[in-house]
Amino acid sequence: MSFDRFFRLASIPALVVCALLQFAAAAAQAASISLLRDPDIEHGLNRLAAPVFRAAGLNANRMRILLVNDSSFNAFVLDSRTIFVHYGLVLKVTSPEMLQAVIAHEAAHITNGHLARRMQNLRSANSAAGLGLALSVLAAAAGAGEAAGGIAIGTQNSALRSFLAHTRAEESSADRSAADYLNRAGISPQGLVDLHKAFAGQEVLSTRSQDPYTRSHPLSRDRIRAAQAYLAAHGDKGQASPEAQYWFARVRGKLSAFTRAPKWTLRRVREEQYKDVRLIREAAAYHRQNNLKKALKAVNGALSVRPSDPFYHELKGQILIENRQWNAALAAYGKAVSLAPRDALILTGYGRAQLAAGQPKAALKSMERARAIDFRNPVLLRDMSLAYAKTGQTGMAALVTAERYALQGRLDDAGIHAKRAVAQLPAGSPAARRAQDVLVAYEQAQKRKRRK
Repeated sequence: MSFDRFFRLASIPALVVCALLQFAAAAAQAASISLLRDPDIEHGLNRLAAPVFRAAGLNANRMRILLVNDSSFNAFVLDSRTIFVHYGLVLKVTSPEMLQAVIAHEAAHITNGHLARRMQNLRSANSAAGLGLALSVLAAAAGAGEAAGGIAIGTQNSALRSFLAHTRAEESSADRSAADYLNRAGISPQGLVDLHKAFAGQEVLSTRSQDPYTRSHPLSRDRIRAAQAYLAAHGDKGQASPEAQYWFARVRGKLSAFTRAPKWTLRRVREEQYKDVRLIREAAAYHRQNNLKKALKAVNGALSVRPSDPFYHELKGQILIENRQWNAALAAYGKAVSLAPRDALILTGYGRAQLAAGQPKAALKSMERARAIDFRNPVLLRDMSLAYAKTGQTGMAALVTAERYALQGRLDDAGIHAKRAVAQLPAGSPAARRAQDVLVAYEQAQKRKRRK
């Protein structure tokens, strides 16, 4: 996939936009989270996480692992249904057990009530930064999962770091629970030991030189010894999982192919033990080198290994659409949708292909299905505005444009389009109320500016 498509930013349901935006502008030097959205990678991460979630008593069908566009080593939780993992962490860990240990540790922060306690503390905070972060966390708990790209999470950088930071007591508690979850899931807790050892010595570095994971998850020699003691006392009930090995290789393979130079990928791709993963890495590298012939040959080779894999059909569709092969892209995306009809990101790509092929009405249906499943993609709002405009629904086009600008923190632009939407949409309709929400956020931001 291309970087333009791969580096898609997050979005939030319209129901919580107004409350969040009221405080976003008040946060100076705001932090923001941008996500790397890819259906294949998200599916693989959730396959790796599912046994951990089940062992932790969490609903694996409701939990999500989302990838943050950051090359540093870090992971965190902001709500009770989503774990955020930096792509740098995925590329730096050396085994699926280490990645699953990270997931187990973050899941433990949810199940042990650490997140709930910090949310309670923030609700009583007096600062605008604290209030903004509290609201964004509540928004996430309501279904957003993360803050919009380009918009403040609703906090200053210092407040965000404070929120993410765990005490040593919380870390010890989460480690113990994580080890239990791993053993219960049949995953080796050795991954937890290896994870801690990877950070041994970090605490003697200056704060600026430390990985963010160390700053938000304070490490101590005692924690390393505790993990080793757990392993000695309880044994290692985990067994190497061929499925985990495969999805770990596939996630890292595709991720590295789109975040590292194509030449780097092609030099190392022969080291890949799984034929289909090797071929999709080649497909990504050749696509980024604008070599359509070789990219298609590689992705078709992967499909010969796994013909019913919706994500390989989706990758083929993306390669084709970015080479302006509209009809062929439409067929590839259509096959992907038939194999994964509930995947929002695949539906989004299908809608984009339909729009490019001159089928705006069909595109709108696909995009509306995607938005009903997952609100985390403002690129979808951009495509929807085009589809609405092409079908003569100018009020709806103005509405989704207003929502897209609002989620990016561009409230002046959002206000312009929200006014247009309110003027054109039927009074009292759900769409008009959504436009009014954005307009209220814009007007309140203007009032704050005048008070300064």
